Amino acid sequence: MLVPLLTLLLSPILQAAADGIQQIPLDFNVVEDNRFDQWKDLSEQVQGRLYGAYPFAQACFNGQFNSAACKFIQVNYLNERYINTNWETCQTTGQQCLLDYTNPSNPKPASAPNQCLLGSIPNTYVDVRRPEDVAAAFKFSKAFGIPLIVKNTGHDYKGRSSAPHALGLWTHNLKDISYNPSFVPEGCTKASPGVTMGAGVQWGEAYPFAEAHSITLVGGTFPGGGHGALTNTMGMGVDRVLEYKVVTPDGKFRTVNACQNTDLFYALRGGGGGTFGVVLESTVLASPRVTLQVVVVEWAKPNAALTKSLWKILIDNGLTWASQGYGGFVAGESAVYITPILNPTESNATMKPLIEFGEQLVKDGVEGTEFLVGEFPSWGTFYDAIIKDAPADLGVSLALASRLIPKANFQTSSSRSELLDALMESFSLSPGLRFLISPPTSYPGDGTTSVTDAWRDSIYHITLVSLWNWNATVAEKKSKYELSSKAIQPLRDITPDAAYVNEADVYEPNHEVAFWGTHYPELLKLKKKYDPDQLLDCWQCVGWNPKSELFSCYL
Repeated sequence: MLVPLLTLLLSPILQAAADGIQQIPLDFNVVEDNRFDQWKDLSEQVQGRLYGAYPFAQACFNGQFNSAACKFIQVNYLNERYINTNWETCQTTGQQCLLDYTNPSNPKPASAPNQCLLGSIPNTYVDVRRPEDVAAAFKFSKAFGIPLIVKNTGHDYKGRSSAPHALGLWTHNLKDISYNPSFVPEGCTKASPGVTMGAGVQWGEAYPFAEAHSITLVGGTFPGGGHGALTNTMGMGVDRVLEYKVVTPDGKFRTVNACQNTDLFYALRGGGGGTFGVVLESTVLASPRVTLQVVVVEWAKPNAALTKSLWKILIDNGLTWASQGYGGFVAGESAVYITPILNPTESNATMKPLIEFGEQLVKDGVEGTEFLVGEFPSWGTFYDAIIKDAPADLGVSLALASRLIPKANFQTSSSRSELLDALMESFSLSPGLRFLISPPTSYPGDGTTSVTDAWRDSIYHITLVSLWNWNATVAEKKSKYELSSKAIQPLRDITPDAAYVNEADVYEPNHEVAFWGTHYPELLKLKKKYDPDQLLDCWQCVGWNPKSELFSCYL
């Protein structure tokens, strides 16, 4: 049995020179396979944008030490502008280049005998700017058997965007964005307001753009599903995609929408990234600006009794609040709820149990209490005030697991009690447990996406994590994965087999059913149609080959 071990780390492929870090041209004299002429030819085909990859923290280690660069790295070790979660440690060899995420200035991780090694980072990558770049990489991969990985910008907790001895395709610099109030997908006739974004546009960039145009965008990672606090009433990311521009493994640049290449459109709306092609551009539905009713409750120190009281209120009201459009985020010491479909009077009435809980925290003087009941004029203003600067686990090594919690678990007093007990048991093992109130409970969809149908029958998406640091042993890392799996098991025991492909246990059992449900057989057919040579492969993706050399760093 494979026991994959994951280290979430700093991107081997950094922001461009404008962010203060230079890209390193590939040294053709040291390529591993001695195909000097072939690599040079590929570099010419991609207009010289073929680079050697390196670990983010290498300037802090002997052999590559640079005092100024190291200080910059230490200061920005947890800064999302410069790092992205990615595999860097190769677990089978122990190669890595880590700092101490609790104190990046700690000199021990970079002191002898520790070395900065490439680990799971691909040796080379293409800074993708054109469809021709991707087509050239596919041709090169097929001709010489060089495995490919696709790396955009955001997180991947399962190591799918990194592999040793691979050629990486980096789409981060595809940053074009535009708004068309009457966008018509190619080959179609119906017009809808749409925002067209290059693959490298991040939601932190898209939300201000939407705010400036008085529109609303719903976030999320499209190919795997995409969810957020507005998903309940406005749909998942895949529900809102109007069109993709994608390069398939045969090198063709395709326009994919509801009117052409419809089977691929289906696959790319839930089948997962890095599997059917390389998406270079997406156009998504733009909705009018929405006014949000918001309730925020938070306190500082862990308190199991308060947590259980809070969660009981949320579970007891789960069905009602879902039907009223609420979405949000919940942790052991906090709850954030928003709805775009109620007015202040309606929201205050239905949220009375949570509001009274917050008022009691204030009355009791619970340390660190933050309590807010209010209205925001748009998603953008809410995002800037509540979410934008919230802490995130960046540059941290962790094992993740998740579960979708369906309506059935909220139907009776007995089922709600069972759910609360299971959550508290999971929370006792993983204090990092989170509720994401982000399923499309009130948005049925049109039946043309390939995410598991369990999403549309769920109230919560639960995630939890187990952390470790730079000096953890292989046995300790393995134990953290076992802990995350053990922590999610109480929820597995009382729910159907469903989890989110982008945030699941790295060794999720029965993953084909958990991620895609009844859609998997059709997705597998489409994988074989569009990628018969399996030039694209990734861990637990549709049609994956568990024996591929791409997965050599999984134990």
